[in-house]
Order: sequence, then structure tokens, then C-alpha cells
Amino acid sequence: MSGDVRDDFAALEDIEFEASIDLFRAAPQDVRAAHAIAVRDIGTATCLTSRGIEPAAMFRRVVRLGAGRPMTEAGLDDVLDYMNESGLRYAVPVAPQSQPPALASWLEARGFTRGYAWMKFCRPCDGAPQAAPDLEVRVIGSEHGGEFGRVVAESFGLPQAVAPWVGVLAGRANWVCAMAFAGGTPVAAGAIYARGEHAWLGLGATLASHRRHGAQSALLARRIREAAARGARVAVTETGERLPDKPSHSYRNILRAGFKEMYLRQNYMSPSK
Repeated sequence: MSGDVRDDFAALEDIEFEASIDLFRAAPQDVRAAHAIAVRDIGTATCLTSRGIEPAAMFRRVVRLGAGRPMTEAGLDDVLDYMNESGLRYAVPVAPQSQPPALASWLEARGFTRGYAWMKFCRPCDGAPQAAPDLEVRVIGSEHGGEFGRVVAESFGLPQAVAPWVGVLAGRANWVCAMAFAGGTPVAAGAIYARGEHAWLGLGATLASHRRHGAQSALLARRIREAAARGARVAVTETGERLPDKPSHSYRNILRAGFKEMYLRQNYMSPSK
């Protein structure tokens, strides 16, 4: 991997955050109204908010904070004032490269605590791994959006309201959704958000009944190939850090697919209300 890829922190963060923002913008109107789903830009940061959907680290968080231009302390307070209006806990991700270096200490001084951190990975899109699962893997369109959303929501234990929300990504511009089928039945899913030279791989989910059959390894391989076919040069993904008391199947699958660990990004959680 070339040095410019490894050093391009802003680009590695931004493709993930663009995907997150577009996911929130894609929410169907009825889901948006029922769960107060909103996107708000404040300075260089973007606030993603919702009600009644957990975990906060995915569904109520601040992105782009310190990943582009350095954040000022006054700018941080503007962001936090807005996020605090909901009265709900939320997450502020901070990477080692986030600017300024004092950002983490500013949050801690305001009562934020370290939550479950995420490891960021990347790899070149060329030379995608080969996978030979017992499942059929294919790219799907909007006709399978409902099933795509259902598999993601059920696999992650998310509220059913998330299913139609995630389902609208199938066929949406810049998104590629893939599914694994067992005997014609959808059992696993994964998505790509691709723009320019970077592609984010996320929403990798497998129903409990079909785990450990190679579905996610196959979906990772297929998505890397699909990203390359769309002109992407670098694939980016993330998962929770390795801890002794947490499963690490996703972590191992990502490493097996040729991704390299880049940095651990801390999720700072707002004070309990």
C-alpha cells in the first residue's frame, strides 16, 4: 500500500462519514417523522440525530469533527449545545489524528467518557480475495430492498423501523448492495458507498442461522471487486476494537480479506442525563 493512502486520514474518515450522512438523508419520510431523524451541519461538523433507535454510536453521533479543518473550542460548544437539545446520549468519534490534539481533553472536561472504540481499516481495491462459500452472492436492486433492510435489522438486533430505512439504499446513487442467498433465501447482506477513489464497506450482517458459513468473507470479496469496477482505488471499513469479552468474528473476517489496521478511533459518549 502506498504511503499517500496510509497517510490520507481525512479521506479515510470522509468516505465513511459521507456514507453515514447519506444514509440519514435517505430515510423515508414516515421513518424520519416517527424517529426524528435529522442531519444538521454546524461549522465543519455534521450532527446525525434520531430518537428511539440504538446504539447511539451509530444513530446519534457527530461526524467530521476534527477530521478536516481543526475544530475550535467555541465551535465544539456550538455542536454540543445542539446535540444536547434532544436530552439523549450521543457519541463523538475522535481519532488519534483528529485536530486539534486537545479535542479529546476538551470532551473529557465536559463530562464525556470513553465508549467502545472502532478500528479503522483500509486496503487497495485491486487484487480482491477469492471466496468459495456455500451461498450464492449477488448484487441486488430496489426489488430486494425490503429483504436487504430486514436482514440488516434482524442480524444487528435493530428495531424493525430500521429495515425500510436501510432498504432504500438498494438502487440509490453511489450505493451498491449485495446479498448472500441460501437456496434462494436471503441470509446475509453488505453495502458499498463509493465516490471517487474511495469506497466504504459497511452494514455487513448475517442472520444467526447462517453464521460461520463464509457469507461475510464472500460479501467482502464481492464488494471489493464491485468497488474497483466503479473506479474506487481504496476500500475502507471499520469494526469494534478487539476486547477479551467481545466477539471478534468481524475483525478476523476483515483481516482475512486483506485489510490493514489503520488506527483506533475512540467513541466519546456524552454524559448521562
